[in-house]
Amino acid sequence: MRSIKLFLLVLTVFTACNSPKKQKQEEKIADSKRPNILFLFADDQRDFTINALGNTEVITPNLDSLVQTGTTFENAYIMGAMNGAVCAPSRAMLMTGRALFNIDPTGNTIDSAHTTMPKAMEKAGYTTHHIGKWHNGKEAFINSFSGGKNIFFGGMHRQYNVPTFNYSVEGHYEADKMNPHSPKHSSELYADAAIDFLNGYNGKDPFFTYVAFQAPHDPREMPQEYLDMYDDVTVQLPPNFMPEHPFDNGELDIRDEWLAGYPRTSEEVIANIKAYYAMITHLDAQIGRIIQTLKEKDLYENTIIVFAGDNGLAVGQHGLLGKQNLYEHSINVPLIFSGPDIPMGKKTSALAYLSDLYPTFCEMGPGVEAPATVEGASLKEVILSDATVRDATFHCYKNFQRAARNDRYKIIKYNVDNTVTTQLFDLKEDPFETKNLANDMQFSEQLATMELLLKEQMITYNDEADFEKEGWGVPVLLAWKDKTNPEEVAHLRELAKEERKMRGF
Repeated sequence: MRSIKLFLLVLTVFTACNSPKKQKQEEKIADSKRPNILFLFADDQRDFTINALGNTEVITPNLDSLVQTGTTFENAYIMGAMNGAVCAPSRAMLMTGRALFNIDPTGNTIDSAHTTMPKAMEKAGYTTHHIGKWHNGKEAFINSFSGGKNIFFGGMHRQYNVPTFNYSVEGHYEADKMNPHSPKHSSELYADAAIDFLNGYNGKDPFFTYVAFQAPHDPREMPQEYLDMYDDVTVQLPPNFMPEHPFDNGELDIRDEWLAGYPRTSEEVIANIKAYYAMITHLDAQIGRIIQTLKEKDLYENTIIVFAGDNGLAVGQHGLLGKQNLYEHSINVPLIFSGPDIPMGKKTSALAYLSDLYPTFCEMGPGVEAPATVEGASLKEVILSDATVRDATFHCYKNFQRAARNDRYKIIKYNVDNTVTTQLFDLKEDPFETKNLANDMQFSEQLATMELLLKEQMITYNDEADFEKEGWGVPVLLAWKDKTNPEEVAHLRELAKEERKMRGF
């Protein structure tokens, strides 16, 4: 009789411990421990623009702190673009985890068949909130986030009086719903919105907050005090400075390239670099404000902070100002993870794409499942160990530039009006890509290896270009200025002139 009573007692306890109510309580406890994710995204900030990573000319105390408390990817890349607005497909690949030729390669839209990163986070119980720039169409935005503030739908704008919207549950983002224009700098405007979100956060569900800044994209406007900080800073010309690019790369006459005169002069390039750095320093200060709020709200210890950029920028390197090329300065971007369980002060040379962030965030947020459409590779094990996820990267720009790199070498091929040019660089010995080895017989075997790698990568990523065909067998994509309204082109030329006058040229 006693044994029966004991059995019934054990059964009662077991049932209580595994009741739906108990399971929900356990799930709630587990959910409360899931890390928040604060994703800070810069616009046109290239790699090697952070003091703690070796650039002693730039002032970035808050980004330096992230480097010291987290893990930095030294070889994080974008894949490229099929249009001059490189940041649009870069952001579309980020949001879908897919490669360039497996999305709208202009980035102007995102196919609704692809579940975006924030939507996947939302489905798993995260509060998702967007602040700042969105460059992939309003429909894609509506399909992505559950909240937001100071949302800018566009590619570029002056840094002041930015046209923004607050989140609309009904998806109404017509002109009459626009916020009153704010005289604040865009970086401050977006930081204010992030701080407002953190101050109002109720802690019920973990959050995924995406703060997409406009800086340091031109126009290079910032509070004067930040430009003044560089009065006593000696900024050197980059080792790969050139008065002009040595050959026609297919996109030398585009808006970005109008921001300095031809040929490039050392004085104007240095003035542009100082203004570029001043914008980054101002951005850094706003990032510091956001992180300080995290700490004040006791959210810092359970928040993964990720900082990255959507693409790089030449600013005088190789005779270029813009990002419509495949040199390291334009495709290599900063990427830093800082937060709970992330190694401190670690730097990894592992190759990564921005599109890898989607599955990485999914793995870092327990219970978030990456959909089958995601093609990127999670970087979680790279962060936690010495693992790697790929041994090469592939890059392309429009119909006339293709590139690939492995752990040391990089090849770039151009086909402009059926004139083919090949470059081969040893990135270990020549990180600024100043010495083309393609015509050096000592590197003929390496060149053949890299040409084969490039062809293999093109096949892997569904690039239809074929080096054996005239014009590589792909349609010629018009230059931006040749397919844009002439009045708009004239307007942007005037803005470029104004920008030069701001620099004293």
